[in-house]
Amino acid sequence: MTLPDLERLRAAFRTEYQAEPRIFSAPGRVNLIGEHTDYNDGFVLPMALEHRTYVAAAPRQDRHVRVRSLDLGQAREFYLDRPGPKKRGAWIDYVEGTAQALLERGFPLKGAELVLMSTVPRGAGLSSSAALEVAIALTLATLGSDAVPDRVELALAGQAAEHQYVGTLCGIMDQFIAALGKAGHALLIDCRSLSAKPVPMLLKDAVVLIVNTLVHHELASSEYNQRRAECQEGVRLLSGKLPGIRALRDVSPAQFREHQGLLPDVVRARCRHVISEDERTLNAVAALETGQLERFGEVMFASHASLRDDYQVSCKELDFLVERAKTLPGVLGARMTGGGFGGCTVNLVQKSQLEAVTTALKAQYQAEYGREPEVFVTEAGDGAREEA
Repeated sequence: MTLPDLERLRAAFRTEYQAEPRIFSAPGRVNLIGEHTDYNDGFVLPMALEHRTYVAAAPRQDRHVRVRSLDLGQAREFYLDRPGPKKRGAWIDYVEGTAQALLERGFPLKGAELVLMSTVPRGAGLSSSAALEVAIALTLATLGSDAVPDRVELALAGQAAEHQYVGTLCGIMDQFIAALGKAGHALLIDCRSLSAKPVPMLLKDAVVLIVNTLVHHELASSEYNQRRAECQEGVRLLSGKLPGIRALRDVSPAQFREHQGLLPDVVRARCRHVISEDERTLNAVAALETGQLERFGEVMFASHASLRDDYQVSCKELDFLVERAKTLPGVLGARMTGGGFGGCTVNLVQKSQLEAVTTALKAQYQAEYGREPEVFVTEAGDGAREEA
């Protein structure tokens, strides 16, 4: 976001509330690999985007929260001591849900006046919702106390908002990277222990290219929660032969091959994706750390095939972009990123071929679907912060 945009945010806050704000922000994210593994206690490798959600804020002395979204041109309000209805299907669910989750975790909150603005594309699989939740969590926790808030607790509050107020049974990845992202690094997150290892983005002469299909998904749909239920059913059935397993994270590829006959076809496919995706994620980290970008790209392509065929969360537009990218010189790897059913692909592209790749993908997608995709290069950004 440019300085004039932040000045616009400050000006809007002054107009709305006749006060001077502090500004907080949190990033969207792109997941390089490790899709639908987080709610299976597995491994993920996201990086924070440079695109962010911003909150201009000032505390109140009561328990009233007033919030305006500049992007939507809407204002809402709620009281911290009088929780509103859940799962209204509105953007305020993310804000109020996060506030209530912070209260449940013992954060001392005050009322607040808020104005929101975001550069994270909505519905694109880049975690605009987590960026909003974590930005709100950092804002309210900071306004309510002089203590430095625990970043993992902020992430968990955002996840709780999704579960309780929005209705999406998401894993922890999106909120975790929004809270704890590190510039210049991806994070290898162990979603069971909530530990994270920064992995330097040693891309040499390559860049990360995002291509947005402009097909919007809805993660609260029955499809997303159904996948989680199918994974849980797989654990239940496999536990007869593998006592003590708590999640698909606990099943090795060799154990899965031995016992997959216990599973119905659909459940078997879902489990095969998750178990193989955990292995791919660890292999991708090893490739990135040793500068084997071609190997990293191969694993990206394999991840997409698994998401398309076994997990069945891709769509024709995502598949089209990945298949076209695979044919272009300079594309090392490509895959869908995010929950699926639309959104974006993430591509690893040699800098020398970036312009040609961008031009080709735009033109081919336009010819096939009658609209030009949004395309942008991004670097790994920071997690949640207060702006200067």
